[in-house]
Amino acid sequence: MYFYNREQEIKRLQDIRKQSFDNAQFTVVTGRRRIGKTQLLLRATEGQPSLYFFVSRKAEPFLCQDFQQEIADKLGIPVLGATTDFGKLFQYLMQLSSKQSFNLIIDEFQEFLNINPAVYSDMQHYWDLHKEQSRINLIVCGSVHSLMHRIFKDYKAPLFGRATAFMQVHPFRTSVLKEIMKDCNPGYTSEDLLALYAFTGGVAKYVQLLADNQALAFGAMLDFVIREDSPFITDGKNMLIDEFGKDYTIYFTILSAIARGENTRAKIETLTGKEIGGYLTRLEKDYALISRQIPLFAKTETKNVRYAIEDNFLTFWFRFIYKYSHIIEIAQYDELKRIVERDYPTFSGKILERYFRQTLIEKGGFTQIGGYWDKTGENEIDLIAVNESDKTAQIAEIKRNEQNIRYNALKDKTAAMLAKTGQLKNYAIEYKGLCMQDM
Repeated sequence: MYFYNREQEIKRLQDIRKQSFDNAQFTVVTGRRRIGKTQLLLRATEGQPSLYFFVSRKAEPFLCQDFQQEIADKLGIPVLGATTDFGKLFQYLMQLSSKQSFNLIIDEFQEFLNINPAVYSDMQHYWDLHKEQSRINLIVCGSVHSLMHRIFKDYKAPLFGRATAFMQVHPFRTSVLKEIMKDCNPGYTSEDLLALYAFTGGVAKYVQLLADNQALAFGAMLDFVIREDSPFITDGKNMLIDEFGKDYTIYFTILSAIARGENTRAKIETLTGKEIGGYLTRLEKDYALISRQIPLFAKTETKNVRYAIEDNFLTFWFRFIYKYSHIIEIAQYDELKRIVERDYPTFSGKILERYFRQTLIEKGGFTQIGGYWDKTGENEIDLIAVNESDKTAQIAEIKRNEQNIRYNALKDKTAAMLAKTGQLKNYAIEYKGLCMQDM
């Protein structure tokens, strides 16, 4: 698949590279696995003197051997003598960069926690010692959010305050997914586009897998996703085990509950049979996997809270793959596909709401975007977009099928909301119905 998007990220990385000609730069790049961090960094540094260190799970002496070979191959400079200490190797590169500027990319940087955590203290020491004379463009990236947060955001950590820039790589925007569909499947339907968004959430590697296998129609996507050798089957667990460690069972139970609509704390605690406030906080703050959602116009301290999984792929994975893992264990993939097809219209209806909210966010021109629901859950509005500068608002009902949109009911629900919240006085309100034809 062609390399799409990332123009802004590449420009920012290239600007940082230019700064490194005068002053050492230390950039931290984060993003979930499969999002395309490595390809982005290689594309942004293409044609420049660059070293690429991948921190695999092997002993530090063997890593140093690999890295010394990379230095010899890419810079043409043999490292005199063999070193088994990454700290000393980093010191050598910091000193070398005072004479010639180059990029140093360290991928899966959090893995040093498993290999030798003292590496971070060594790097802090040599960075502080040599940064004033250095012209290195150091870029470190990692996929495990909680560990990268610990390395750089914990004020007690050695590398706290050392980074000169932070960048998070996000999924493809909805406009980019449409561009990919147009190029790779010109006759695509709204159903195909919604499925691509639902199954991948715009994660670059998943999109690439489907595109490269000519599986960008709904049926072909489902066949590719639900089969014995599909990476979609195992990727959810593989991605999160490193985050959660031995406590993954309770986190998986919580995420599974949220994925199937049991999205309030009370409902989740009923399901798990235990107090889960701390787990929810960690899922939101430490792991960045869920968001705490409140109705638009509600007070921050409201208890009318719902939780949502931020990642579309993980929403799908917990709703269907994890929930029905017993079917996968006996290799009944056709049966699982039938279940997905049965429940997909309801599941994708919620994803469609997310699609239109994301599209409005990307479009811009609004100061607030969200939904509304009362405590009973009976009065619910799918989408409200407010522009406070010109006192306008769009209020929409979202359905897969246009025939199911009820404008009069939407206006009645809006009137009840306005009476209760006292908001949007003197605003020009536009009522809209959004369906798959509007994608």
